[in-house]
Amino acid sequence: MSRLLPAPDALVGRRIDVAVSKMLGISRAKASELVASGQVRSLTREISKSSALMAGETLEVDLHDETPAPEPIADDMAVVYEDDDVVVVDKPVGVAAHASVGWTGPTVLGSLLERGVRITSYGAPGRQGIVSRLDVGTSGLMLVCKSELAYKEMRRQFAEHEVVKTYHAIAQGNLREDRATIEAPIGRAKVSDFRFTVTPAGKEAITHWDVMERFGEATLVSVNLETGRTHQIRVHFSSIGHPLVGDPMYGANPQLSEALGLDRQWLHAMRLEFRHPRTHVWTTVSSRYPADLQHALDTLRARAAARSRE
Repeated sequence: MSRLLPAPDALVGRRIDVAVSKMLGISRAKASELVASGQVRSLTREISKSSALMAGETLEVDLHDETPAPEPIADDMAVVYEDDDVVVVDKPVGVAAHASVGWTGPTVLGSLLERGVRITSYGAPGRQGIVSRLDVGTSGLMLVCKSELAYKEMRRQFAEHEVVKTYHAIAQGNLREDRATIEAPIGRAKVSDFRFTVTPAGKEAITHWDVMERFGEATLVSVNLETGRTHQIRVHFSSIGHPLVGDPMYGANPQLSEALGLDRQWLHAMRLEFRHPRTHVWTTVSSRYPADLQHALDTLRARAAARSRE
């Protein structure tokens, strides 16, 4: 039996073996074996396990076991806040918010349900309790509603931009200003169904950023969003000539990504601030950098220090 896997936008630019492992929920070693044995093919070109997955590409995979595998569970997904109304998780990279066509890896919703967490039935089928989500390739804090009261109130807070979402990101190059706002509408790019771009026909998008640390070749920034468009931070920084490090879809330098050991964009949902839906107490939840982003940051600091000594 063969299965067609359209390339999810969050995996575009990743190695084929990495992408297949995420899409099928199998180990990278097993995915490499499938590619090497010819059981994974692209419909448009010749590929190897180290080829980069392309936007709009479809992979054909030969599956000998016709029994669908159960959704893998994100065992490393930490719960950082939970009560009777909401649960906030620290989503690892490679975990989707919810199930979708072409995605067979772990999801936030599926992993919570598997752990026995009660989620409200409010929301679209397969997306119950979710009022805001993160891309598969972005790590960090994500809130899911457990009660009906929380779903209604948190949906309102997100819709009216009352929730403060703080991201940390590393933009390529040396940003000229210490702080600024990017206000530019975002819509789908004509060249791909998976990419977004700044376009007059797009929806309003507003991004505020402040410089935290400079490395010359890159800049660490704190980012707050007034709007929540798909790929907003990635698109906005690319639009001003400073794509996020590790983000080839939006123009990042692959040599720098390799030198930093990155195979995804340096972007993390660092802090979430909201008014509790039941108690109305202002609540703040914080995260820490995952290992791959911390390693890249440490490497940038070391490279900057070495240049200053030259």
